[in-house]
Amino acid sequence: MVQPIDPRIKFRHLQAFVEVARQKSVNKAAELLHVSQPAVTKTIRELEDMLGVALFERDGRGIRMTRYGEVFQRHAGATMTALRQAVDSVSQEAARAGAPVRVGALPTVSARIMPQAMTRFLAEGTATPVKIVTGENAVLLEQLRVGDLDLVVGRLAAPGKMTGLSFEHLYSERVLFVVRTDHPLLAPGTNLFDRLQDFPLLMPTRNSVIRPVVEQFLIALGVSVPATQIETVSDSFGRAYLRMSDAVWIISEGVVAGDIADGVLAALPLDTDDTRGPVGLTMRTDTLPSLALTLLTNAIRDAAATIRAG
Repeated sequence: MVQPIDPRIKFRHLQAFVEVARQKSVNKAAELLHVSQPAVTKTIRELEDMLGVALFERDGRGIRMTRYGEVFQRHAGATMTALRQAVDSVSQEAARAGAPVRVGALPTVSARIMPQAMTRFLAEGTATPVKIVTGENAVLLEQLRVGDLDLVVGRLAAPGKMTGLSFEHLYSERVLFVVRTDHPLLAPGTNLFDRLQDFPLLMPTRNSVIRPVVEQFLIALGVSVPATQIETVSDSFGRAYLRMSDAVWIISEGVVAGDIADGVLAALPLDTDDTRGPVGLTMRTDTLPSLALTLLTNAIRDAAATIRAG
């Protein structure tokens, strides 16, 4: 027999919980929900009382979810997404244009895959709006988990981060060490291993999925990370800074493949095959894709196939 849902649990309880879980902050959640911080705190406490468990606990000056919160988040996020889709499906605007498809893409995917994929998708003539969000892998997966995104195209996350998610491998991609075309390290006879640490490095951020790969590669080369390093996920900053400096940009190949092909940037002659990692589609396992999302997913698969064949 199916147990009835506690009638005391309202939409505002789920909305407050999902936003606090996403922001990891009651204050930030309150700002986004346009209510007071005490109101959000009261709502979360009401939900915890109804469930009979603590959903959040203090973590230093912030908060983090308990294991009960993590379990509840998977289903609450899916519920919010299903409700949003239900509302969209009966609205006049949705009837004309279709519910929006929200895709999270790493910078490498945004530059290398999504332009081709969008061309193929638009050819289907669905008139469905598409929202493409670029950011770090961990941030995008969190947005996917709470229902703010329908799909993430990026690197495979660590097993502990994949609970409730599925991954479909599309292709593998390596990391490159990129410089401007007249960089001193490109001079014939240069010992890259000795001189690499003499130049500023643009590094992936510590939350980036490729950061451990880069650090392990540098250790294997016996290269010490220079004192001058800049952590960034901004491809526009990387391109601009390389044009005016002697910096070395450590970045996924897909981000700069076009720049290298056009002769704007150059990759240092280092064998980085050991840095290859899987890139693919990550989706929630508890939701069914809409027709538009299915069409866009197929378009992304087709675009990725051209890379594998190249």
